Amino acid sequence: MEQRFILHIVDDDSRSRAEQARTAFALGHHAEVYSDLGELLDRSPHDGVILLRQRSMDISLAEMFERLGEQGVWLPVVVCAEEPKLDRVIEAIKSGALDYLQLPLEVGRLARSLGRVVEEADANALARRRLTEARRRVGMLSKRERQVLELLSIGSSNKLIARELGISPRTVEIHRSNMMTKLHAGHSAEAVRIWLESALEATISISAEAASADDDGGLALQPDLARRIRQRMPEIASHDEADESDDRRTKKGTRSRGTRSR
Repeated sequence: MEQRFILHIVDDDSRSRAEQARTAFALGHHAEVYSDLGELLDRSPHDGVILLRQRSMDISLAEMFERLGEQGVWLPVVVCAEEPKLDRVIEAIKSGALDYLQLPLEVGRLARSLGRVVEEADANALARRRLTEARRRVGMLSKRERQVLELLSIGSSNKLIARELGISPRTVEIHRSNMMTKLHAGHSAEAVRIWLESALEATISISAEAASADDDGGLALQPDLARRIRQRMPEIASHDEADESDDRRTKKGTRSRGTRSR
């Protein structure tokens, strides 16, 4: 017998909520509907899956996950939109969503999504707990201590950190020691792990020299991100790759015509 779920549907459009609920019922699941995140948080559900329409949010997804964590709600989240965009899919998955679906929901697509979500739910809840704890610890750092942590995370030495921040290596050592104490990190690798688990954006602009350790803009620190994006939204990924191929062909053709004209 297939497992049945409670789907907590958050959508600011009553017709869309009703359509999503009917799709859930068609699969044998139960649906609870909410017009916004506030209504959901008033209930603080601890069983089921949250199905969230992104446009109904007046805060970022990262902030939304923080608010859920503050109330101890660790349910898996699936984000929905009528026209999913690659940048929003990336934002959602990086923030903690387990899938991103297109509205209106298609029965088969929702069924497959819920199958994956259930398999990943426990690991996702643990990761979100770690993210919440990591952000709490990073939030205790001073501005300079956080800058030292950010530069440390891309492999910068104390000497290079000092050059980047315009301070002495000795001062870097002091900030680094204070940072390690506040993070309760026993060694540098643990401090870097906490920073990565926080998934926070860097607060400083990194020079070309410092960035050489992170040439791909940070994706090397999240090696499974591209795979997860393609798994969740293969049609968007393929379209994006096709657009890039078209651009390359256009540029190549332009260069060839320029060569022939000379």
